[in-house]
Amino acid sequence: MDSANASSSGPAEAGLPAVAGLSDRDGAILGFERHWWKYAGAKEQAIRDQFQMSATRYYQVLNALIDKPEALAHDPLLVKRLRRLRAARQRARSARRLGIEV
Repeated sequence: MDSANASSSGPAEAGLPAVAGLSDRDGAILGFERHWWKYAGAKEQAIRDQFQMSATRYYQVLNALIDKPEALAHDPLLVKRLRRLRAARQRARSARRLGIEV
């Protein structure tokens, strides 16, 4: 999917109800994370275009967001998948540091 097809204005368009405690930006970030990216760099460019922030800052915000119970209530499948991927990356980093093959 390219960045032109990845625009989403919020959770209501995805059929998910708005949850108290999540800002519009938080809902937009969760909606954005539902998309799949076909080309390398397309997601980073879409992040800059849609959220006016660097990819590094976006991932910092996303990691804080997926730890919130409100985000889990908003979209449990997405948040659990993102948490699982984050945990796998952390395990892989730790294993590389320790010289263990995973």
